[in-house]
Amino acid sequence: MTASTLVLTAHVGDFVWRAAGAIALAHSRGERVVIGCLSFGERGESASLWRKGYSLDQVKAVRRQEAEEAAKALGAEIRFFDANDYPLVETPELLQGLIDLYREVQPSVVLTHAPADPYNGDHAFAHQIALKARVLAQAPGVAGPGEVIGAPPVFCFEPHQPEQCGFLPNVLLDVTDVWERKREAMQVLAAQKHLHAYYTELGARRGLQAARNSGPNLGLPNDTRAEAYMRIYPQVTRELS
Repeated sequence: MTASTLVLTAHVGDFVWRAAGAIALAHSRGERVVIGCLSFGERGESASLWRKGYSLDQVKAVRRQEAEEAAKALGAEIRFFDANDYPLVETPELLQGLIDLYREVQPSVVLTHAPADPYNGDHAFAHQIALKARVLAQAPGVAGPGEVIGAPPVFCFEPHQPEQCGFLPNVLLDVTDVWERKREAMQVLAAQKHLHAYYTELGARRGLQAARNSGPNLGLPNDTRAEAYMRIYPQVTRELS
């Protein structure tokens, strides 16, 4: 089967800032990438639109269009659950929708938020329900379309305030080859343009760390661009590397 990546995010902008490089890399390898956005980030992450006097429906429409354009730039499919943010809460419909999405995509890899974020409870909620739906999608006795899934590894992408979130990156992903595609996707998110410089600088900083940790096998240069991730489940291997 062709490899596939499932990205589950609380708000529509999250996948761009934190995982656009991984998404673009997977697409460049010919893999299917599906992004599931639990909400449009309409209440908590669209302040510039509210200040312009937009209505709730208008804010959602703008954020949806931005997310669709960003996903297209990265080569990914995107699904919207419109579960409302600030706060995101679990409903039977949302949980079942995620189970169904897992069963449809049959992901080889799952990307989602870190377990804790004292600045944004929606992010921690997205992590919890992403893992809960993954476990349920593995169970033959749980209703849902298609076949049960296997046990895809889960990688948490970097939160905005990693130190306060207890985020300890143990994977540094070289995204240099697709960095311009990530920049293109970031530029689409005009509603959060204040974050462009931060995540551009973060990509360079994580890239330098990746270069310093790459060793003789990879030998990455200092101008590498990278994203940081934290694994949830153990890596299974026959060889330490």
